Amino acid sequence: MAYSAAVFDLDGTLLDTLGDLAAAVNFAMRAHGMPERSIAQTKASVGNGIRLLIERSVPEGTSKDEIDAAFEDFRAYYAAHSRDLTRPYPGVPEAVDELKRAGVAVGVVSNKVDDVVQDLLEAFFPGVFPAATGEREGIRRKPAPDSTFDVLSKLGVDAGNAVYVGDSEVDIATARNADVRCLSVAWGFRDVDALLAAGATTIVATPAELVRAVLA
Repeated sequence: MAYSAAVFDLDGTLLDTLGDLAAAVNFAMRAHGMPERSIAQTKASVGNGIRLLIERSVPEGTSKDEIDAAFEDFRAYYAAHSRDLTRPYPGVPEAVDELKRAGVAVGVVSNKVDDVVQDLLEAFFPGVFPAATGEREGIRRKPAPDSTFDVLSKLGVDAGNAVYVGDSEVDIATARNADVRCLSVAWGFRDVDALLAAGATTIVATPAELVRAVLA
């Protein structure tokens, strides 16, 4: 079936943010005398918000006070450097434009802090997404369905006519909890085996394949 709305994850789906996230993690690690993390380790740790990213990055046994301090350093650095290396995945902006031309409403749901979500969308997708939300007070983050429902309400589309597009196990769970179909992308932060293990039912390998799946 063709869908009336497509709700996109941000990191690993629309934007390759890994380089900037890894740089911010390692800035915080260095600031507190902790071992730096590899790109692969950071990639495996993203998806559940930046607080959990830092909790997964610090050495085992790190105190809460130290985690809090590392988190604040991460946030300050990332706020100033979130666009140094970040870029849209090739073909993704064109795919989103094609969906919009076909009449599909598009939105964004992310576990990234809302201010940064809005900044990145303004920088890389100006005026493209009429409804987008990140982590903010009063709304549970993914995999809770709240933010997805919020965006669909703003788009004026029922969950039964929407599809969720993401790259991780968190996105698969979010779609399940919101009772919407999920399209998992193979170019993001999780490989195909990890997506299948998390219960992915449809995996698209390219943005062009994504468009066909949404409009089919």
